[in-house]
Formats: sequence, C-alpha cells, structure tokens
Amino acid sequence: MLEYRSFRAPSPWRQIDVLLIAGTLAICAFGALMVYTATRVPLETAGLSPTYYVKKQLIFMGIGLVAMFVMAAIDYHRWQRLALPIYGASILALAAVKVVGHTSRGAQAWFQLGSFQVEPSEFVKIGLIIALASYLARYRERLGAGRLLIALVLFGIPFALIYKQPDLGTALVLVAVLIAVLVVGGAKGRYLAALTLVAILGVVGVVHYGVLKTYQQQRLTSFVDTPNKLDARLLATSAGSNIYNVAESKITISNGGLLGKGIGKGLQTNLSYVPEQRTDFIFTAVGEQVGLVGSALLLLLFLLVLWRIWRIAARAADTVGTLMCIGVLAMIVFQVFENVGMTMGIMPIAGIPLPLVSYGGSAVVATFLGIGLTASVGMRR
Repeated sequence: MLEYRSFRAPSPWRQIDVLLIAGTLAICAFGALMVYTATRVPLETAGLSPTYYVKKQLIFMGIGLVAMFVMAAIDYHRWQRLALPIYGASILALAAVKVVGHTSRGAQAWFQLGSFQVEPSEFVKIGLIIALASYLARYRERLGAGRLLIALVLFGIPFALIYKQPDLGTALVLVAVLIAVLVVGGAKGRYLAALTLVAILGVVGVVHYGVLKTYQQQRLTSFVDTPNKLDARLLATSAGSNIYNVAESKITISNGGLLGKGIGKGLQTNLSYVPEQRTDFIFTAVGEQVGLVGSALLLLLFLLVLWRIWRIAARAADTVGTLMCIGVLAMIVFQVFENVGMTMGIMPIAGIPLPLVSYGGSAVVATFLGIGLTASVGMRR
C-alpha cells in the first residue's frame, strides 16, 4: 500500500534556480563593496561616518532579499490575476508623486520617508511587466491592431507620467520592456514595422520641435563630443558638464588597467573626480579598482543571471510565465548595457543605475522583485 505522502507534489522550492539566486547575491555583495569604496573618502573628508552609504545600501539589499523570496514563494499566476490592481496602483503612485512628491535636481520623482526616498517609477517597471505579460498572453493568438493598441495604452500612460517627472532614463527602460514582450508575445511583423516607423518619426519630431529640454538633449548627445572641447566657457554650461563627466569617467576606468589599482586605492575614485560615482557612474569605481579583469568578472556575473532568466523563460509552463521573464530580462539587459556604455563614453548619459551595484533603495528592491518573479516562474515550470 502506497503512503499518502507519495502523492504529494514536490515543493516548488526544490525547483528554485540556485545559480540565479547565487549570481544575484554575488553582484549585490560586489555592489556594496563598490559603494563603500566610492563614498568612504568623501564622507571621511566631510567628517561623517565612512559607512553611512553602505549601511543604507545593506538595508536596501536586506529589504530586497525578503521581497525576492516573497515574490518567489507566491505562484506567479496570482500576480497574473492581480495584474490590473497592481498596474492601477502603480499609476496612482506615479500620479501622487507628481502632486506631493519630493523634488530633487529638477525632478519630482520621490516620496520622502524620513531619511529614505521611495521612487515609484522603479516599481512601475515590474507592474508594467506583469500587466503586459498578462494581457499579451491572453490574446497571443488573436493580437490584432485593436488589442495591440490597448497594449500601447498600457505602456503609454506610465511612460508619459515618468517622462513628465522628468525621468528620461526610466522611460527608456519601459520602451525596452515593451519591445521585448511584443516581439516574444506574438505581435505581427507588419505591426512591429509600423511601430518602428512611428518611433523613428517620433524621435525626429521630439528633437526637431524641441520637446526635450535643452539639458536632456545635451545629455543624450554629449557622449559624441571630445574632451578637448572642455574650455572654461563650455564647462559653465550643462553640455560642458556632461562632457566633463564622460571624460573623467573614461580616465578613471582606463586608470585601472588590466588588474586595477586595488580595492580602496583608486586615485580618481578617492578624490571624487567623477560626479555621481556611487549611483550612475559606479562602474568607474569598478574599472579603476579591479581593472579589466574584475570588470569582466562582474559582467560575467550579470551574464550568468541573464542566462538563467532566459533559460527559465524558455522552460516556463505557459506563455505568461515566458513573457514575465522576458520583461525582466529586457529591463536588466538594457540597464546594464546603457549604464556600462555610458561610463565608457559609447552611450548617452541617461541617468540609469547599474542594477544591484549602484547605490539606491528603490532600484535595488525593484530589481530583486524582478528576480523573484522570474524565480517564481522557474519554480513552477
């Protein structure tokens, strides 16, 4: 006689992708180290605790770790059923931050909670992934022009609200997510071609008619300028400032050479020559301190995480699981490619952090949520 326990379904936790979780945690640990080394000397110089930023970053990572395992523990089909409320809540948060949000450096994008800031646009990326994946999976075989238009509306509302903050970088991440899920979600080639044409015309119109603010245009084009343009008059402009940022970023990375100057020994890093080094330009601290070899190892860790996400997407039990994973994959790929390319002077400055490495609470927690969503799909393949 067979025992009852012989008929019990195996625990989903037995199916968790260990390499995905291990790669994620390794990137986080490396990121915390880089945040510490990039901020230690400036904080000491200012008479503050050298661990101020890294302690906060560890708190963010702890919250993100809990959020990841909670996300993984819940069957992703429940998130599918809650797609509309999740999407609606994210839109309400974006609208609220426009009314009562904290303004910093010209952008009204955060809620100030004591000494912490919460940025709703980071979590909107996960909400949009769930919403688009759920909608496109439902109509995968019947994705005509009308239904495709609804998908574009789902994307367009948060895109417009985030762009108006203004936060061009996060808005571009949403574009990457949209393209990825549409391609995998079964959008016909002629519709994709039409959308591409509309996007090109839109970019031309935005540039030609001055829809972008001057500083936004300069951030997107400054990477094509050369450092020899840095005269005193140019430095006084935002364009000169952006060129300076890119020039110093490239110098800092090149200082690392093959093996780097050593942890905590980067001259450019310790002297804070690179603005926003703990956030948008954190990869410069990586390049100077651990060199080409260390930078390559970090990128290999990202590649490991991306490969595991791709593998889970390919083995998912259904279309909605695949599309959720593809959305998270596109989100991380675009951010890594843009951030690293920006610091090397081959991509425009878009204000996009390096996932799990750059300092910042909302971005870290949102990335953990995306990894948790992917893990949930993998545990129920």
